[in-house]
Amino acid sequence: MSRGTALTLGLEAFRNRRWSSACSHLLDADAEAPLEAEYLVQLAQAALLVGRESVGHETLARAHQGFVEQQQITFAVRCAFWLGFMALLNGEHAKAGGWLSRAGRLLENGPECVERGYMMIPEAFRCFHSGQLATACTTFRKVAGVARQFGDPDLMTLALNGQGRALIRQGDAAHGMRLLDEAMIAVTSGEVSPLSAGGVYCSVLEGCSEVLDLRRAQEWTSELKKWCDAQPDIVPYRAACLAHRAAVLQWCGEWTDALQEASRACELLGHPIPRSGLHAAYYQVGEIQRLRGNLAEAERAYDQAGQLHADPGPGLAMLWLAKGNPEKGMAVIRRVLEHVREPGPRALVLDAFVEISLATNDLQAARTASDELSEIATRMAFPVLRALSLRAEGQLLLRSGDARGALTRLQQSWTLWGELQVPYESARVRCLIAHTRRDLGDEENALIEMEAARSGFERLGAVLDLGCVNEFLQQRRTRSAGPLTDREVEVLRLVAAGHTNRRIADHLHISEKTVARHLSNIFTKLDLDSRTAATVYAIEHKLL
Repeated sequence: MSRGTALTLGLEAFRNRRWSSACSHLLDADAEAPLEAEYLVQLAQAALLVGRESVGHETLARAHQGFVEQQQITFAVRCAFWLGFMALLNGEHAKAGGWLSRAGRLLENGPECVERGYMMIPEAFRCFHSGQLATACTTFRKVAGVARQFGDPDLMTLALNGQGRALIRQGDAAHGMRLLDEAMIAVTSGEVSPLSAGGVYCSVLEGCSEVLDLRRAQEWTSELKKWCDAQPDIVPYRAACLAHRAAVLQWCGEWTDALQEASRACELLGHPIPRSGLHAAYYQVGEIQRLRGNLAEAERAYDQAGQLHADPGPGLAMLWLAKGNPEKGMAVIRRVLEHVREPGPRALVLDAFVEISLATNDLQAARTASDELSEIATRMAFPVLRALSLRAEGQLLLRSGDARGALTRLQQSWTLWGELQVPYESARVRCLIAHTRRDLGDEENALIEMEAARSGFERLGAVLDLGCVNEFLQQRRTRSAGPLTDREVEVLRLVAAGHTNRRIADHLHISEKTVARHLSNIFTKLDLDSRTAATVYAIEHKLL
């Protein structure tokens, strides 16, 4: 094949977004005779999009040099910017500094141009990641002004995305999300180049996860999948797409598909070298395996995630709780809580913290975590956060003996999970509602709620949760406590063991007054007149 033919085929493939073919033909043409700088840029983009990073970076550097020799300074600056910014994203700070410094030097005596807007992005990026959010917002707004002046859709989209992410971290999630939506409209309508589009897709989905905006995540993940499917040989963003899609599928109860997507993301992100996001893919595998009861597989996945990232998320702590070691789970969740700051991920950690604290009978710690979770839910106002907060409050009220207050909050939480179509969390809340109704003496509706929860867990394959449900139902069939609630049975057992009201109160983390009320109810329901008679009843009905 002649050089001219290879070049023609390569450029045609590039226009049609057939990246592998474009890369192959343009490489053939370049091998016959070095390509001009403008064609090297297209070859570099195609190579990067099919995952050939070293070829992409080397070719873009050649394009930069070619533009310098031709005195096309703005094009040379654009190449240097992308080389520097990609190095910055990959954590290669020395290389990033070198390329960005070169780009800045070339611009010193140059004309006013759109590239000056691009050169503001790395500084805004650094400010964002160092917590200087107000400065990041201001800088991204200036970038947007340059983009508007020169009519550059790529630069405008990057500016809107950056400003939106900074606003979300500042606490203005509503405004931030609107800017992310605006950026995504430019992407989905094809106004933005593939390299910029893929980065914005991933960033928007990260923004959704920071506030647990599940509805937006579902919508934009679906769009990202369509975008990747239309370009089947694209590599970098397909892996990120799989990881984000796995998280959304997990929420939606599609666990088999979620595990497949997360496992494939691990393969793509792990070879030939580990890439950014690999730890999140491994963590997602661990989450799904834990929920399915495959604890050994879950632990391996969490370990692999932990080797790549300091924050393993709340999953490992919940794994220890599932293995019957809540104390170790508490040690892990306390460490995680020190590092996680974004409201969405922190809410998930606080949710796990409440559950583990209740398992270790530390009601004060659970209450503190629940209060913080409530504050996040109020401030951010996204349904998932509100559902988590209501559930935590309901759990605390149930443990504290206020079953009626617990029932109100748990039913509100269940309604939100139902509206979001999140079946696992919905089933978990129904379990809590069943316990609450039993404490209220409503055995019939307690059974209805628990049977509904069991049905949900069976569809999902949630083995450990099914075990808890079956234990509840078995207790109903075998226990002989008559009309007593679960809490009253607990009090009766402790009375039969010889404990005073004070010791019972300390053990159950309730007041002596509440203990006395429970005892009065027990004596009335069972027609007993003394603690001795209550002890005899407990022995005869095998409640000890």
